[in-house]
Amino acid sequence: MRLTTIGTGTAAPSATRVSAGHLVDAGGVRLLMDCGSGVVHRMAALGIDWMGITHVALTHFDADHVSDLPTLLIAWRWGALPARTAPVELIGPPGTQALLEKLGALFGRHVAAPEYPFTLRELAAGAQLPLGHGVTLEARKVPHTEESIAYCVRHGTRRVVYTGDTGPDPSLAAWARGADVLLAECSLPDAMGIRSHLTPRQCAELAAAAEPRHLVLTHFYPPVESEDIRGIIAERFPGPVTLAADGWTIEIEDN
Repeated sequence: MRLTTIGTGTAAPSATRVSAGHLVDAGGVRLLMDCGSGVVHRMAALGIDWMGITHVALTHFDADHVSDLPTLLIAWRWGALPARTAPVELIGPPGTQALLEKLGALFGRHVAAPEYPFTLRELAAGAQLPLGHGVTLEARKVPHTEESIAYCVRHGTRRVVYTGDTGPDPSLAAWARGADVLLAECSLPDAMGIRSHLTPRQCAELAAAAEPRHLVLTHFYPPVESEDIRGIIAERFPGPVTLAADGWTIEIEDN
């Protein structure tokens, strides 16, 4: 199982970070979680086989998590020759069908009704979805927007938990407990903390309760990068911590 953090930024324009997008490779599944602004071109820059993606899973509908979805859907038809013929599945919380219809109204039939085999599934919080090849995707409600969910990707004994955007939620730690990788947002410094995002101190509290094998932080607004994030995390969580950059990758071995 491999995780690649393609986009580790936010809605704030950055010279080094595009918006949210993370790729999990497991068995024959290539799952892109979120597809924010810049993610498609960043995949090309990183040499990632964007045509080989089998599934896209959206955590919520904020622009910095979905705005490159039309670009990707169109690229699969017109971005390479031959055009895509392999099936692809779009997954998201309830409301994803309505989102695609609105995007299709803006960008045309290649978004509204892709010409390659295409399936859309809405995944309610608490539900599990087999993706094939022994990979399962599980969703959990998190406090951010009305539709926001976190994801757990399972393959054999391995587990990656992605918080998406979330505010503090003690029960999230119990759900994520013991994950091989906990990929958590780390948006704002404590002085700018709000209920719908996490600060480094709140990430530390989450990790201390969840006890992942590896904590990976993403979704950095520029002000938080001036903080001593590692030092703050180390006060509560003694395990490995990575402040992800675009293109960072980790191989997750069997337990």
